Amino acid sequence: MLIRYKKSFKKIAMGLLSFMPREKELRTLKETMDCYESNDDRQLFLWKVDEDVVGVIGVAVHDTKVEILHIAVNPSFRDEGIGTEMMAAVTKLFSDRDVGPNESTTRFFEKCTKESR
Repeated sequence: MLIRYKKSFKKIAMGLLSFMPREKELRTLKETMDCYESNDDRQLFLWKVDEDVVGVIGVAVHDTKVEILHIAVNPSFRDEGIGTEMMAAVTKLFSDRDVGPNESTTRFFEKCTKESR
């Protein structure tokens, strides 16, 4: 289930985002979190399975497009289709806009869209 990020989930969100190669460094990770918390056009969502938060997806919302900036799944829950489910949920949430990846999420996005066909 897709849930909107709240500050009470900050450590969990940071932990999940740190699985992305460009977010390994703590300073970069803090800057990313600050960006999601302070910019209205950036939105962060978490993915919950039962009581566990196992995934994160971050987007930039534009007039006609939603760009997936970050997407990560806890390694213990990978290969279960969670990334595909997160992208489908974001696509449904922003059904009035085109949803697509940025350069750092393109490979994952393409993998997930192939799986959903």
